[in-house]
Parts: sequence; C-alpha cells; structure tokens
Amino acid sequence: MEAFDCIKTRRSIRKFLDREIPWDILYKIIEAATHAPSSGNLQNWRFIIVTDSILKHKIAEAALEQYWLETAPVLIVVCSLEGKVERFYGLRGKRLYAIQNCAAAIQNMLLAAHALGLGACWVGAFDEELIAKILDIKLDEARPQAIVPIGYPDESPAETERDKVEQVTYFNKWKERLKNKPAVFGYYGQVLREAVKKQLEKAKRKIKK
Repeated sequence: MEAFDCIKTRRSIRKFLDREIPWDILYKIIEAATHAPSSGNLQNWRFIIVTDSILKHKIAEAALEQYWLETAPVLIVVCSLEGKVERFYGLRGKRLYAIQNCAAAIQNMLLAAHALGLGACWVGAFDEELIAKILDIKLDEARPQAIVPIGYPDESPAETERDKVEQVTYFNKWKERLKNKPAVFGYYGQVLREAVKKQLEKAKRKIKK
C-alpha cells in the first residue's frame, strides 16, 4: 500500500472478527513501531502484548469500562521508560520527549496494522495505576502510554472530515495567513494540469481521426 493511501484510508477500528493474528504479522507491527524517531535515539518505548482473555477483561475495565477492547484478539500496551529520557534531557525530556517518542511509535503501529489488512485503535483513556497493577508494571520504572487493540476489522467506518491544509497552516508568524493562497496550495498547479490533460485528450482524438 502506497504511504499516502495508507495514511488517508486508516480508520480507528473498534469491532473485530474472531480471528487470530499470525505471530509474523504481529512481529512486523512491533518492528514498525521500533523504527519510529525518538529523541537522541533513546527508543524509550516498551510493548506488552496481551492475549489472555482474563487480562483483557481487566484492562477493559481499567480503560473506563470500554468492554469492546475484549473483542480484539490482541491488546498492545505501550509503555515509556521516562527515566531513560529524563537522564539525558531533564524534566522536559520526561514530560514531553518521552511521550512524543511513544506517540511516534504508536502511529507507526496503526499505519503498519492498516497496511497489513488489520484494524487498530489508539486508546488513551484508562486508569494508569490500575493498568500498572494488572500488568505488574512498576510506575517508577515505566508508565503506560496507550492501549492499542489490534485485529481483523469487522467494520468499515466512513471517512471523517478533515480541516483543509490552508485552515491549519500559518507562515512565519502565529495566525499569519497568505494573501495569495492559491499559488502556494496548488490551485494554479491543478488548473495547469487540467489544461494540459485536455490538450492531450484533444491531440489523441485528432490522431484517431
């Protein structure tokens, strides 16, 4: 799957088929996560793969009773070694970089799962201390960042509306808009491409005659 197609067609999946995920496929998803960028290449992410039904039920309860999580054949709990980043970058590293690094890894996982024909969802609503207790995580060593349910999708969510690039982009200063937005955001380029396309079509018709 082409990269931009993967990004644009990915959806959050919350309904899954009762079908196991082959280990080699799961391995590729984790491998994709490990290729995410991280501050100082510290790679402070750690992944707990959960397949046990009892543990999945407890995790669903700890995730504010989101019991749909249990239907996923696999839950991946992403954890951060905050201390590893703090030692290099201080408090900002602990509070920001450590989280950003794991977020990049999670996005890679979501895209890899989609590219491999699976569905996934980024879940951040949960009781951190309960999750740590369920999975024997020592919070002074690692902190849960997200729960990622993965499985073969049993739904096809519609495309969600997205803000246009020109709505969310500023130039040089905060809230500084462009006076000539069409030139920058491709309008003129699109007009030119359409004109060229029409000319080529006319030329083809003349050749056929």
